[in-house]
Amino acid sequence: MMTLPLVLKGDLRPFTIIGGGDVASRKVQTLVNAGAKVRVIAPSAGVDIAKLAQRGAIDVEAREATPNEHFEPGSFVVLATDNSELNEALAAQARSQNCFVCRVDQHEGNDFIFPAVIDRSPILVSISSRGTSPALTRHLKQRIDAFLPQEYRQLGELVETLRADVKKRFAAPLRPAFWRKFMRSNVPELVLARQPDRAMQLAERLLSGKEEGNGEVYLVGAGPGDPDLLTFRALRLIQSADIVFYDRLVGPGVMALVPEDAERIYVGKAMADHAVPQDEINQRLADEARKGKRVLRLKGGDPFIFGRGGEEIELLAQYGVPFQVVPGITAASGCAAYGGIPLTHRDHAQSVRFVTGHLRNGTCNLPWNELIHPHQTLVIYMGLSGLSEICKQLMSHGMDPDTPIALVEKGTLPDQRVHTGTIATMPASIEGKEIHAPTLTIIGSVVNLHSKLAWRPELVRDESAD
Repeated sequence: MMTLPLVLKGDLRPFTIIGGGDVASRKVQTLVNAGAKVRVIAPSAGVDIAKLAQRGAIDVEAREATPNEHFEPGSFVVLATDNSELNEALAAQARSQNCFVCRVDQHEGNDFIFPAVIDRSPILVSISSRGTSPALTRHLKQRIDAFLPQEYRQLGELVETLRADVKKRFAAPLRPAFWRKFMRSNVPELVLARQPDRAMQLAERLLSGKEEGNGEVYLVGAGPGDPDLLTFRALRLIQSADIVFYDRLVGPGVMALVPEDAERIYVGKAMADHAVPQDEINQRLADEARKGKRVLRLKGGDPFIFGRGGEEIELLAQYGVPFQVVPGITAASGCAAYGGIPLTHRDHAQSVRFVTGHLRNGTCNLPWNELIHPHQTLVIYMGLSGLSEICKQLMSHGMDPDTPIALVEKGTLPDQRVHTGTIATMPASIEGKEIHAPTLTIIGSVVNLHSKLAWRPELVRDESAD
């Protein structure tokens, strides 16, 4: 049978709680938070109930409840004792006095139940399984709670403060359209991004009947490929975009999260193959934002680690176009973790260094002497094409030829492969093999931990590089 979810004022009717254990304590705290008048009847009560009584938040009668208890007619009664016969008798007694009854020892036959509540007051989200599965209800609460930022409190408060102005400025038939426009605007995102002043300025603009004006650019790191590694903010901004400029390394699992009606523009880069020149990308981001659009610049990994993110937002700053940057899990962290290779370890490496395998002019002219360190992990981005030269230069500058090396191919994706060997053997061992970008290079003794710590057995591994 379907239950009817309702929201009641906490002080509408008094509540009587029979019992003083843990379950009763949780119900009492929920009711006090809602502003309810609460009476507890129990021979002994837990610490939390006692504290509430001491500060006058509830009334406690330290005695055993009897089957002929008197309840205020029309009130709510919660039966939380471990005596089912007493609960049964009290339920009948309460209903004879026109009270609503909730027995915590059973889920059938209750007049009301307590849902799990996610509190972002004035916004409340309740979850209920009609009392049949409290464990599932708690599980869902935890999952949903994680996806609702605490800033929804501020958004709810802002909407409350605007209601009076909306009533003054718009006739009743026009108000729903305003609120739809308001919720589709950038105001909610500005609140969630903790920019209350900008949010209020834009809200006032909308109240005056003006358009939003400039849009905003979201520079978002999509991580190394597995969509489960996105941050909550990245997911929220992906789902709110009007237009998306995305790179080659943004996986299909991440792109599947983009709204169907969002325009998608591929601006990926491979060696000697740039779909769109960088200067043109920078300009288009600014142009689309100045049209009032929410522009998502989606980049693999982290936009500020070999991602040219700084170059792209320099022009936005010059034009005064609002933007925000959302970091992503960089390839070094993601690929190493999924390959079972800790980048630092007390027995192996006390530092880690990130370098790129090719520079702006296409060369691989690295500070080789600085890269040779016995207790350092070296991570090379975009180094697959120059691997032979990289290994040669490292050895010629003093690195031990037996230094372990790993190539993590398509890291974090279902077809990930990890190729291991030494810097002396790796270049020859991969000749003729099909190894595709993106491939990350990890050099150092931490690579030896791969065979012991690889925790994703479903991912294909190639250990034949020695």
